[in-house]
Amino acid sequence: MQGTTESLTRTDPPFRADHVGSLLRPPELLAARAEHAAGRLDDAGLRAAEDAAVTGVVALQEEIGLRSATDGEFRRTSWHMDFIYRLGGISKTGDKLEVKMRNASGANNFTSAGMAVTGKVGLEKPIFAQDFSYLASQVRTATPKLTIPSPSMVYARGGSAVIDREVYPDLEEFWADLSGAYADQIAAMHGLGCRYLQLDDTALAYLNDPAHRADLAEKGDDPETQHLRYIKQINAAIADRPADMWITTHMCRGNYRSSWAAEGGYDHVAEALFGELAVDGFFCEFDDERSGGFEPLRFVPKGKQVVLGLVTTKTGDLEDADALKRRIDEAAKYVPLDQLCLSPQCGFSSTVEGNSLSVDQEKAKLALIAQVAADVWG
Repeated sequence: MQGTTESLTRTDPPFRADHVGSLLRPPELLAARAEHAAGRLDDAGLRAAEDAAVTGVVALQEEIGLRSATDGEFRRTSWHMDFIYRLGGISKTGDKLEVKMRNASGANNFTSAGMAVTGKVGLEKPIFAQDFSYLASQVRTATPKLTIPSPSMVYARGGSAVIDREVYPDLEEFWADLSGAYADQIAAMHGLGCRYLQLDDTALAYLNDPAHRADLAEKGDDPETQHLRYIKQINAAIADRPADMWITTHMCRGNYRSSWAAEGGYDHVAEALFGELAVDGFFCEFDDERSGGFEPLRFVPKGKQVVLGLVTTKTGDLEDADALKRRIDEAAKYVPLDQLCLSPQCGFSSTVEGNSLSVDQEKAKLALIAQVAADVWG
């Protein structure tokens, strides 16, 4: 499967019409979560509400004609922290983790509980295993896709400052354990039938923004080489994946309530990222001027797919089909059309709050992607 265009047939992920993963939570699920938080709904009741919502959203994705289906990340509060906190050796702290976000109206920062590496990092038990099994039981025509944060995110959310140096006097041991935990997770999910796994990563995309590179330097890291570390650890995590498991990565510049955290094209990381990261496909956001041009795609080698995130999830305004086709043509100047696919630029609801659009607008955008992909690739 990996390595040649011929083996990446269009019956394999990533698909011509695909999507990143998270979807807007239905009102009934949000109400159930509120009742559970207030103590008026038990765990079993919340699980039943989640199951019903997942069943409905899988049917929606298949109705639209998408070849992949996720559970919308409906059981999560955050796309990444819900996973990271479940890794062995990771602890929540009383500190606040804050990511500076903004939109056209101003600042809109994301906050969550802090984290610290207080023990040896490992996989105590497979994460999201029950969630994936339920998703897999609901699909009829689509391939179930599991989305998890990449190894980079575990480090990026706190840096070396949150790693107990008595536990890890040598940071190389931390990195080895982290990749090992991910390798165990990947093997476990394959055992449950997962054949399409996506590693979501903002850390690599943030490095394209000079302001974020300056912040990294202040923390004592080298912003000129940090992406090489992330690529190395992702590759170590996926090195032993089974031959019938497709792995992609999604790289965006932040997504929280229609806000973002970084700007800039993929130029800073492109050559190493596209040339060395051993995934099968790259989900890249290209929905507006923040994302830069398609020129960095010239580094994409044969046998790799690029999923163009041309449809924004930040607003409900529906893109023009002909304009999307023209942009696909522009991208095809740098990477062959056969290696391209189409998707939204990010998820619709990276956190439980969701972006500023309606479920009907979300559905219209996904349907547009399916139609444009059919028009372009047949």
